[in-house]
Amino acid sequence: MINIHSFTFSPLAENTYILWDETHEAVIIDAGCLAQYEKEELADFITDNRLVVKQLLQTHCHLDHVFGAAYVKRKFGVKMLIHKNEIPILADVENRCRMWGIRGYEPVEADEFIDENDKIFFGNSELEIRLVPGHAPGHLAFVNHAQKFVIGGDVLFRGSVGRTDFPFCSHEALIHSIETQFLTLDDEYKVYSGHGDPTTIGYERKTNPFLI
Repeated sequence: MINIHSFTFSPLAENTYILWDETHEAVIIDAGCLAQYEKEELADFITDNRLVVKQLLQTHCHLDHVFGAAYVKRKFGVKMLIHKNEIPILADVENRCRMWGIRGYEPVEADEFIDENDKIFFGNSELEIRLVPGHAPGHLAFVNHAQKFVIGGDVLFRGSVGRTDFPFCSHEALIHSIETQFLTLDDEYKVYSGHGDPTTIGYERKTNPFLI
């Protein structure tokens, strides 16, 4: 069974997730830890729960989701996996941090590329990868069908959807991604978003003003 723990990191209140199962093998999704105390909080949790981190997965590479990526790679000796369409987004993070006056970001590069229909394995567990562009060109969602959940990044929020006023964004593509990759799941699937509280497919299908 997969356990899910979330942290809310940085002034941008980004959700970083750790997933692990009974083998204690784990993956980190979206390394948003920026301050040193946030990095230590993440590391302490992993140590206290005797977890072995196998991979760093990125739903996408906007700055708030990769603040701590270099630290995670170095601290746990793991590779960073992204979709290839996120390369220009990742390359621009240092410039964006400079523009916004954000200090503490350490530039990082991806190690491997993943794509839709690939699968992520850790311990006895499996995640299906879905490509959901719109908020970012290579945005990915990680789905587990056995426990019916989605780690969805900045695609679908409780009562809202991801912003599309950044470079390489498309509102039309975002809605298409939600309709074809999220709303095709059963109502009981739980969605863990990149910001804010979790929601469910059923709740958003019935109430989300962007989808009605």
